[in-house]
Amino acid sequence: MVNVKCMNRPPPYFPQNQLSPPDENRYRKFKLIVASLILLLILILAGVGIGIYYLIIWLMN
Repeated sequence: MVNVKCMNRPPPYFPQNQLSPPDENRYRKFKLIVASLILLLILILAGVGIGIYYLIIWLMN
């Protein structure tokens, strides 16, 4: 006779913490990356604005 148990139990426990300790400079690096991306976006938008300005001046002549 085969004894079959119903597998009605939760999955094994997996710890939620990381195996390696968190990098102390991680948030600083993240803030620097976000700040540089925002600065780059502002520079691109300023370049587009200046380009449109000079294009309009060139088309008016």
